[in-house]
Amino acid sequence: MKYRPLDFSGVSTYPIASRKNKMNVQEHFAKPVRSGMTVAELLAAMPDQLGSQALNGVIDAVVAARAKGKPVVMAMGGHVIKCGLQPVLKSLIDADVITAVALNGSGSIHDFEIALIGATSEDVGAVLHAGSFGMAEETGAQINEALKQGVAQGLGHGESLGRMILERELPYREQSLMAACVQKGIPVTVHVAIGTDITHQHPSADGAVFGAASFTDFQIFASVVSELGDGGVYLNIGSAVLLPEVFLKALSIAQNLGHHVDRFTTANFDMQQHYRPLVNVVKRPTSGDSRGYTVTGHHEIMLPLLAAAILDRI
Repeated sequence: MKYRPLDFSGVSTYPIASRKNKMNVQEHFAKPVRSGMTVAELLAAMPDQLGSQALNGVIDAVVAARAKGKPVVMAMGGHVIKCGLQPVLKSLIDADVITAVALNGSGSIHDFEIALIGATSEDVGAVLHAGSFGMAEETGAQINEALKQGVAQGLGHGESLGRMILERELPYREQSLMAACVQKGIPVTVHVAIGTDITHQHPSADGAVFGAASFTDFQIFASVVSELGDGGVYLNIGSAVLLPEVFLKALSIAQNLGHHVDRFTTANFDMQQHYRPLVNVVKRPTSGDSRGYTVTGHHEIMLPLLAAAILDRI
């Protein structure tokens, strides 16, 4: 044989009492769970490790930001909206916790359709090859009309749609996140890439209007980001590419204009962690004196838990 068994008799060991450990039962173990626990008690019972540590860190940061009057921004992909989480988010808006909302194009479309008919999210696979995917007349016509009117008034994408939902008294307007933001007077911005949304497929589509509306929202969003320093919170929820990129550029502009955005908190909530949110939200922006968290889980579970914990804490 080329190799002979290595003799372990000379290996050095040390007393376990002298070793530093990452966890111990006094500080990090979960507490017993019982029926009738409050949200605060449940969170306190979670082990002080990994995911629960991150979730509690986000809750602490949001509560502190609210007490300090700093922005708490929620940027969300369309899945959050079509899962029906608007009532949860509105509870945070009503409690003056969320101070700005950013959506991608699909989020605004799902929100509009819910306000219009109380339903959304077609079966793409069933209709794609028939050429009818995304071709609902009312969705394209009404959204595109609202954007044209809004751009003529100097409004951005989000406010244009939120106002239209309220002015036309759409049947399910109470379920609309964009309408809630307009009613509360907080920024709701929508950030689109041409060709990514079903409204771009319609005869009424106007690329110049999409660009103008979304660019106005980008300027508003950059203004919001410029105020995150010294205690603000930025949460990216379910957007894997577009909104993390928009956030990074807005942050760069804010710094360029002399707004030194540091000592703030970011977090990425998603069902699985992706490259851009991890780099552009959690890591790069927090490389100074800031803090970034990752929380992995389904939105329909994690967001109600987050909201309940925040409301319980304040």
